[in-house]
Amino acid sequence: MTAAEPLRPDLARELIDRATKAATHRAARVRNHLDAVGLGQGRHSAHTDTKVLRRIPAEHDWPGHRLVGPDAARAAWSIALHSDEGPDLPLAAIILLERAAQAGDAHRLLGAALISNGRVQQYETQVLLNPEGITLCPLRAPESLDERRATVGLPPIAVALEAVRHLYAPGHAEDAPTVVLAGAARRSDPRRHSEAPRSSASMTRKTRTNV
Repeated sequence: MTAAEPLRPDLARELIDRATKAATHRAARVRNHLDAVGLGQGRHSAHTDTKVLRRIPAEHDWPGHRLVGPDAARAAWSIALHSDEGPDLPLAAIILLERAAQAGDAHRLLGAALISNGRVQQYETQVLLNPEGITLCPLRAPESLDERRATVGLPPIAVALEAVRHLYAPGHAEDAPTVVLAGAARRSDPRRHSEAPRSSASMTRKTRTNV
């Protein structure tokens, strides 16, 4: 097994498959393309997805990068965010993500999860990009940020921000993956977890990227 391979590729495949099907169902529901049978099937699938997501942490801890890989970790968060059990599961997922981040895993996903739930970040792994430059997202205890980042293997924030500026400089912007900020998590689809790269000149909306 190489370092890039998750410990449980079987769970990774299951999470991605479930989150992808759920995203397809949500899209059909929004477009009013489902009859009563389809709606019922969707509710049943959502309930099953939630049960699966509760089972995995109970047996293995949060499905983070080491356990299932980054794509499946995003899929797990998408399932939690759209759970039919209200806000309890997303909040429980954030608690587990915080534990995983402290162990050096899933800290960037934690940042996205906290922002999506209107909370402040701990490691400032998500920043906003706009035509005027870089804007930091709300952050807990900024005076000790670099200390916290160091505990999970992240570089100082000044170094990370300089790397982002370099990526988005003319001639390098196409190398940097970004995600549209507004509602990104709630519209997330594991098949499209990153958008097509864009140039600095085309950044007319706020975007979010990892640091």
